[in-house]
Amino acid sequence: MKIRFGYVSTALSLWEASPSRTMTFARYKVLGKDERRQKLHAITAENLWNTRRILYYNISHGIDVYRFSSSIVPLATHPEAKWDYAAPFRKDWLEIGELVKKYHIRVSFHPNQYTLFTSPRAEVTENAVRDMEYHYRMLECMGLEDWGTLNIHIGGAYGDKDSAIVRFHENLRKLPSPIKAAMTLENDDKTYTTAETLAACKKERIPLAFDYHHHMANPSDLPLDRLLPEVFSTWAHMEHVPKIHVSSPKSENAFRSHADHVDLEFIMPLLKLLREFGQDVDFMIEAKTKDQALLKLVPEIAAIRGVKRTGGAAIEWK
Repeated sequence: MKIRFGYVSTALSLWEASPSRTMTFARYKVLGKDERRQKLHAITAENLWNTRRILYYNISHGIDVYRFSSSIVPLATHPEAKWDYAAPFRKDWLEIGELVKKYHIRVSFHPNQYTLFTSPRAEVTENAVRDMEYHYRMLECMGLEDWGTLNIHIGGAYGDKDSAIVRFHENLRKLPSPIKAAMTLENDDKTYTTAETLAACKKERIPLAFDYHHHMANPSDLPLDRLLPEVFSTWAHMEHVPKIHVSSPKSENAFRSHADHVDLEFIMPLLKLLREFGQDVDFMIEAKTKDQALLKLVPEIAAIRGVKRTGGAAIEWK
């Protein structure tokens, strides 16, 4: 069983390397036309520069799994601030894509919690489609549209989960097929369990990005040892191994909140099951301290008897 480890968006170990600098629409409105363009270009250029810095940092530390920031381009989806963020930065986007391909880095985006397809309001679905198009467009700019994935949750229940699931499948038809082909779905910590998300994934032929922490907060009726093989089967048509999100609770009273680091004891039952199945996976660490949590967790797992560290952020457990 092999596991590679990745983290989300920002390398906290790098000085001033945020790839998510932005501006509010309120600030945008008070600027003149030229000032708006200059500000949008300056922020985007800085975010792309820092994304490259982070990728080089990942490469030097043997980190082969990474989630891009969704906020690389400020105001990209605001209907009153539409602008061309592709052509002016063509070289920058392509350099990032070339790095990803050269070093075989698994990359993804995670559109925000408002990107959902269960709402009864048409404008919410329209905004979800627009946001998915934006994320997919960034993959296209990098030449990674057949490489990266876009992960979202099913959405809300709106007081009637059965009707909401029906709407999910109906509204998803409004998503262009190439974008849907790049999608993954994640079980959540309050509404849709792993089993419920699995059913949607099977119907739509979408891989399930299993979140262990969410599963513990919002368990299914079926035990994990029966669910995981079904989860893995949703990845059968993909070139990637299954991806699993790992984090641990901040406290008993704030169980759903992510802790600064990942508690090895909390994820140990998952690790033992993966070893039992002999299933290779990639872990996306969703801890508050991001890359630092990764660099702490990997040696802790590597210290387990029988585990061999095979790279900066990879292990093998026979």
